[in-house]
Amino acid sequence: QVQLVDSGGGLVQAGGSLRLSCAAEGRTFGGHTVEWYRQAPGKEREFVAAGGWRVGSNSYSDSVKGRFTISGDNSENTMYLQMNNLQPEDSATYYCHVQFSTAYGLSDFWGQGTQVTVSS
Repeated sequence: QVQLVDSGGGLVQAGGSLRLSCAAEGRTFGGHTVEWYRQAPGKEREFVAAGGWRVGSNSYSDSVKGRFTISGDNSENTMYLQMNNLQPEDSATYYCHVQFSTAYGLSDFWGQGTQVTVSS
């Protein structure tokens, strides 16, 4: 059974940093594109970053470009999101996402989410 486990969230002051982790259990990422999304209370889930396995193959939303970095570690089967210069508007629950081929076709897998709170 495939499971994504998000971790690394917490409370940080504006200007601070956090590193989120997304570990895959039951299956290796195997170079599949992994995405990070976030959702703040009362708002829709929004795309944050994607990629992580090859330099130059990553993409970011405009709101985090230059501050966040996505990267992957195949040996740990874990995807990371390094978040620097955090601002209060970055406060949200962050989720990782991947699509894997299954017996039913392409299936979406989501982490349980990790809360990031940035105080001003």
